[in-house]
Amino acid sequence: MPPEGVAFLVTLTIIGSTVLLFPLVRALAERIRSKNVDAGVREELQVLREDLLAEIQQARHEIGDLGERVDFAERLLAKKSQT
Repeated sequence: MPPEGVAFLVTLTIIGSTVLLFPLVRALAERIRSKNVDAGVREELQVLREDLLAEIQQARHEIGDLGERVDFAERLLAKKSQT
């Protein structure tokens, strides 16, 4: 068989197997994806998420306070250097 024929058969085999296996792979992915997570685990994750969001909000507030303090200190130093 000439090399062109082998290349054609290989290409045809790859395309054919892709067409045939795609629905099977998609069904397997749906089956894996649809597994229900235990309600306790879901609730625990929600609590952890809320805790993290609260900590991030607190950190943002503290960073804002620190920024205000730095601004205040810079103004004081600027006044002091002018006099």
